Amino acid sequence: MSEMTLTRKNSRVFRELNTTLTVMARDITLLFKSPGSLIMSLVMPLIMMGMIGGNLMQNMAGGLGFDFGGFMLVGMLVNMLFMMVSMNMTSLVDDHETDFNQEMLVSPVSRYSLVIGKILGATFGAIVSMAGTLIVGVIMGITLPGGKLLLILALAPLFCLSGGALAMIMIGLIKSKKTANMAVMLITMPQMFLSGAIIPINQSSGVLMVLSRLMPMTYCLDLARAVVYAGSPEYDSMVMFNPVINFTAITVLTVACLIIGTFFYARSEKNR
Repeated sequence: MSEMTLTRKNSRVFRELNTTLTVMARDITLLFKSPGSLIMSLVMPLIMMGMIGGNLMQNMAGGLGFDFGGFMLVGMLVNMLFMMVSMNMTSLVDDHETDFNQEMLVSPVSRYSLVIGKILGATFGAIVSMAGTLIVGVIMGITLPGGKLLLILALAPLFCLSGGALAMIMIGLIKSKKTANMAVMLITMPQMFLSGAIIPINQSSGVLMVLSRLMPMTYCLDLARAVVYAGSPEYDSMVMFNPVINFTAITVLTVACLIIGTFFYARSEKNR
């Protein structure tokens, strides 16, 4: 009896994993069939890193007590992951219009497997944007050691899962592609400035401090900088929290957003 139960559990785990990988592979395939999306993933860093970051680097880098270029590069790498995965998640609205969402939801698999697969599929385009950010960084004379970049890349799926889970809340409530795109920008742009992607927030107080502490990107950025600047004299100037606190905060916020977002997503399709 116990062997049969174990077999059933293994079969269910395999089914859920297969569902996640299938949804992820579908989204990656669709991305390759849309060259414009790949081009946008590479061009977006030119605007965000080159124009906004370059202007800040020229006008506020002096007197900070640390290398603003490195600070900004790490911030923009994480920011682009959040922004691109959130933008790619809006494809759920297209799936809603073609009834693909309902076809997935009637299948005997967990809603979370479907949503996580969607986020992981969106992660591919987000990682492409990292390459664009690094290229712009090289042009601006800002680089990071290869080992540090690999550490950020290893953390990228966690960061993308966090950003995608947050976007799911908005997408679960909105079924208009135009409105969804605006909503995604509404949750990604404020995070760029309030979470410390390009502007230090060590001295933030009041409402701004509260908002920054509620944003998943704040902890993702701080964790990324912790692994990049570990053991360096700049660590205390760059990092606000202990990495354990950052990881715990990311996990709690991601799980909370994933549960809420998946609930809204499944309910909106059920009520059609």
